[in-house]
Amino acid sequence: MSLFRLDASITPATSQSRALADLVESEWSAEHPDSSVARRDLGTHPLPAAAWRDALTSVGIADDDLSPEQTAARSLATGLADELLDAEALLLAVPLYNWGVGAHVKTWYDIVHSDQRVSGGALRGKPAVLVTVLGGNYNPGTPKEGWDHSTPWLRRVFEDVWGLDLLVVQRPFTLVGVNPALDQFADQAAEIKAAAETLAVEHGRALAAKRFASAV
Repeated sequence: MSLFRLDASITPATSQSRALADLVESEWSAEHPDSSVARRDLGTHPLPAAAWRDALTSVGIADDDLSPEQTAARSLATGLADELLDAEALLLAVPLYNWGVGAHVKTWYDIVHSDQRVSGGALRGKPAVLVTVLGGNYNPGTPKEGWDHSTPWLRRVFEDVWGLDLLVVQRPFTLVGVNPALDQFADQAAEIKAAAETLAVEHGRALAAKRFASAV
């Protein structure tokens, strides 16, 4: 058994997405104590943005005709894709930044998707859990309903484009207790946090069980 884990928080010491992903990973490890976990941390080790351009423009070009930049980018894309293809399950922890997908996550996705195995559907059906956290609350009925431009995009590319068998844990209001303007929502935020933690545990068990069932 093997798990690939992606983290994207730029503040690892206080990251709420990491905390939720830890709960998912704990359930995976409890079910598969001898499994390996491959990790990539985009928050602390972002990828070079220009690599996407160089990887994409290298598609269809013979190795001998590539520029040094294209050669390096193609190698990077292959390695990143291998991390996903070699794993039996995926855990993706991606916070919302500025109401959208962080540039470092978009760069990672674009480079990986330039690999023709990935863009050709090689990840289809692979089980995955997406953990995402939001500083505010953008759910239906809230004043900023619809301001979350990250989660819908992530679901679109992971579910519809890559074809992952995806479960999602989302926790809004992570800035309650940090931003005084949100203090009035303390009770609601505590309930949301508890519910998200419960769901993370459930999804971790489902992720582990799904792989266990298909391996026997």
